Amino acid sequence: MRNRTGTMVSRRSLETATAILTGAFGAAVIVSSLDNGIGWSAAGVDAGTFPFIVGLIIFGGSVFNLVKGWPRNDFAVLTRSELKRLANLFVPAAVYVGLIPLIGIYLASAIYVFAALSWHRRGAWIFAGVAATATALALYLIFERTFQISLPRGLLGEALGF
Repeated sequence: MRNRTGTMVSRRSLETATAILTGAFGAAVIVSSLDNGIGWSAAGVDAGTFPFIVGLIIFGGSVFNLVKGWPRNDFAVLTRSELKRLANLFVPAAVYVGLIPLIGIYLASAIYVFAALSWHRRGAWIFAGVAATATALALYLIFERTFQISLPRGLLGEALGF
């Protein structure tokens, strides 16, 4: 909702979107826990019981927030410039997370670090390239070699046999 100050995101719309998003997450947890079984069996509590209860709490809290937040005053929370700053942080992070299953965490991390440093330092490509390479190498050495934890290599890594 816009008013004289140029604001565009109201508190009501932000709370509604958050409640719907967390409610959908709670519903997904509930549905997936039903596949694992809820209740008691001969061995004790079934595997899906605890996630089911947590999903009910999340879903119930989301419904509560949706109902409680709806009648509030509809004043603006974010201005256009604040929304743009938020998008500048969220969009690259979302792209990074989306790339991990495709190209793996090492290459996705290197691209993210390179892009972030190149963008903020306006053309410091050599520094960004060194930092991106060091980040991917550090992730590999710390997790693969030191802790022996295999991080996602993505479809590209699997296709190349990594």
